[in-house]
Amino acid sequence: MTHRIGYIVGSLAKDSINRVLSKSLVRLAPPSLELVEIPIRDLPLYNRDDELDPVAAVTTFKHDVERAEGLLLISPEYNRSIPGALKNAIDWGSRPWGHNSFARKPTGIIGASTGAIGTAVMQSSMRSVLSFLNAPQLNAPEAYITFKPELFGEDGEVTDPATEEFLRHYMSEYAAFVERVVSLTAPGHVGDQG
Repeated sequence: MTHRIGYIVGSLAKDSINRVLSKSLVRLAPPSLELVEIPIRDLPLYNRDDELDPVAAVTTFKHDVERAEGLLLISPEYNRSIPGALKNAIDWGSRPWGHNSFARKPTGIIGASTGAIGTAVMQSSMRSVLSFLNAPQLNAPEAYITFKPELFGEDGEVTDPATEEFLRHYMSEYAAFVERVVSLTAPGHVGDQG
């Protein structure tokens, strides 16, 4: 069985190192995952006044999140936190109240940075947000990637065997997590109350 996984790149930059990382993850994902990007570039700034009559970009974003069986957040860390564009997307996706598109989506968080601690602080902040949104999270393995240009090709090829094996293992663990969560939240499951 193949699961449709929406991935969101938390940087808007065309040459983002996290976009490069996303290409590697797509290449290394097991066959049970179909990864499809959910873009956030065209989303306006979140405004509660527009919740009930959002622009098309918001409607499309929420539809794409809801269509996905799981979500992979691939993001840099800005000023020790979640990039504004990504937080903005999450705010749109979780509103209006009672229409949270992220609920029950098995979620993985990974990110690359040129710094030694990768994106550890952003991921910690993101875990708090996702917990509030009722989005189950892959807690281990954690993946904080120190990005070195010589390790990644533009097409997603990983030139370092140890890095390639780590990313392949991460995607394999994420696939198993998706399978567990989807099987527990499927309609008709004994524990399903709604």
